[in-house]
Amino acid sequence: MNPVLESVLEHAELLESDGPVSEELGRVSDEVADVLRASGVIRMLQPRDFGGLESHPTDFLRTVFEIGRRNGAAGWIAGVVGVHPHELAQGDPRMQREIWGEDPDTWVASPYAPMGRARPVEGGYVFNGRWPFSSGTDHCRWVMIGGLITDQEGSVADRETIHFVIPRSDYEILHDSWDVVGLRGTGSKDIVVKDAFVPGHRLIRTDPVTDGSAGPIAGRDAVLYSMPRNVIFSGAITTATIALAQGTLDAYVSWTRERGSRFGSASRDPFQLSVLGPAAADIDASLGHVLHDLDRAFDIVSTGRLLTLSERAEIRRNQVSASHRAAAAADEIFKVSGGSQLHTRNPMQRMWRDCQSALHHVQNYAGPLYQAYGMDHFGGEMPAAVKV
Repeated sequence: MNPVLESVLEHAELLESDGPVSEELGRVSDEVADVLRASGVIRMLQPRDFGGLESHPTDFLRTVFEIGRRNGAAGWIAGVVGVHPHELAQGDPRMQREIWGEDPDTWVASPYAPMGRARPVEGGYVFNGRWPFSSGTDHCRWVMIGGLITDQEGSVADRETIHFVIPRSDYEILHDSWDVVGLRGTGSKDIVVKDAFVPGHRLIRTDPVTDGSAGPIAGRDAVLYSMPRNVIFSGAITTATIALAQGTLDAYVSWTRERGSRFGSASRDPFQLSVLGPAAADIDASLGHVLHDLDRAFDIVSTGRLLTLSERAEIRRNQVSASHRAAAAADEIFKVSGGSQLHTRNPMQRMWRDCQSALHHVQNYAGPLYQAYGMDHFGGEMPAAVKV
């Protein structure tokens, strides 16, 4: 077991009891954020020269899973915020020093959707925009957000998504923007940027990060930084989703041990047992598939070559399928859990709501990825809008 996971499990009781607290707050509680920070999970993909651990990606995902099955919001934040250092490590060293130079435990939020517009000026860009779904943003001091570069008249001049990295002083969090049915504890609020100056060294071009070439170009020789961004980032989203399915299953098992039925005990009810078996198998298979693919990808880039587009498409196909398979399993066990599990005091309904809500993340949107995989498989060209 890696030491970060050991540290996390020392606080398992707090993680489990905090779920309703973070949901009520509409963000991860300060106590849980302190646990995540102290454990080092957010530094697992961070470079060693800035206080990071440069962990194997499957160690990171296993840690995200164990957090998420106990506290869905905390697992989501561990995955989303914890994956950002992987990309930031491939950017300009000046930017990395600004973020981590004084405090390696500085957290960086997102989102990546290219909703911003950047007008070139001397030394950088003037940046504007509004973005939803900035998970964990209350606990972050920087944000990495997507945008497009325009000409002086404001027309988009370049369709490549750029990630702009800006400090907390240059954006506003809209605290009343996160009123949702699931994943409430993630605090994925809207953020607004108004006429912020972003120097040129705080931009990350996404194409080389997507194919895995940015790390070596930036002088990062660790295998971790030749892993394609989408494989790593989507792996974190998928794992956090599977963890929510596992949390639903864990709550079901705990409840069923004590629940009565016409058979005397629900744990002896053949109809309950017939649902438990395939659900547990599907969740296990989903996690196993994701970890296997990350191990396989890591082994490939360890040889010095980048993953091909087809290999990336296959991994993304598997990831999105794993999310949907696990969520379907959670749905099946929730449907037989009985009416009492609809009460908000019971953890199963929260895990189930969060799991179903996680499918709405763009990285879990199956159709475009299946189309992209199929087009590539039959020798066609992938849709330009789909990045694998």
